[in-house]
Amino acid sequence: MFVDARGEPCPYPMKQVMEAMDRLPEGEELEVLVDHPPAVDMIRLLATRRGFLMETEPAGSAEWRIRLRRPEGREVKP
Repeated sequence: MFVDARGEPCPYPMKQVMEAMDRLPEGEELEVLVDHPPAVDMIRLLATRRGFLMETEPAGSAEWRIRLRRPEGREVKP
């Protein structure tokens, strides 16, 4: 699953990611592109609260690629 939230200021990237997390099947990966630095931190907080694993890497000048995964056997927290 993929969310392109480039060009969107907070809270929109977080809202898009939250909706995608709700639909993400167990064990699948959600890839997110953002270019708003606070979005990285907000998505990290959301991932931690919901029990998702998160990896972040630069994806260009002032862009980040975030990979979120719902671990198998772990229930998603609302």
